[in-house]
Amino acid sequence: MTPSYVPPCSQERPLSSDTPPEGLILLNLAPSTEAEAAFSDCCGSHRWARRMTAHRPYPTVEALLAAADEAAYDLTSGDLAEALAAEATTPLPDRGSLTVHTALRAAHAAYEAKFGHAFVLALDEEDPGHALDQTLASLRQRLGHDEDEEAVATAEQLRRTARFRLIRLAGSPDRAGSITPGLPRGTEPTSRRYDGRGRWTVPGRA
Repeated sequence: MTPSYVPPCSQERPLSSDTPPEGLILLNLAPSTEAEAAFSDCCGSHRWARRMTAHRPYPTVEALLAAADEAAYDLTSGDLAEALAAEATTPLPDRGSLTVHTALRAAHAAYEAKFGHAFVLALDEEDPGHALDQTLASLRQRLGHDEDEEAVATAEQLRRTARFRLIRLAGSPDRAGSITPGLPRGTEPTSRRYDGRGRWTVPGRA
């Protein structure tokens, strides 16, 4: 499994500022339908996106992220399944040995067989090459979870993923992007829908 790579939030602009960033201003002023669509790109739960839309305006990025965390902690199992179903996988740079990719492919298959949904990881590794090792280590650790433990871990990764995307969205309305792990080289997914633009949509299940 080669996860998509997004630099850590520490490389973004500071969260506190006297002048809100352009993306946050536009998000606050956007019509409700457009704002909800933008929020939905950060987290696929409709209830989460509607709540984030209703709580506008956000004076700072810090306030935006605090609201996002609060909304994420209130998600039900159904909301989380909806968010998982909306995730689209994108690949990391094609790095690492064949051995690493083979191990990732096997671990990802075992994960989906055990838990019935895509593996989600909000990467915080600055070096794209190291991100492969981080993903494999996380996969192996989380394969040891029972269903309840993994539900908690997945919810936390979805929350962190939403935060990463919101920081990009607040900086510029066109910068929200996926950081959901994708598939290994040469993998032929069997339960995914190909969107025709180089990405696989993975249906999540509770």
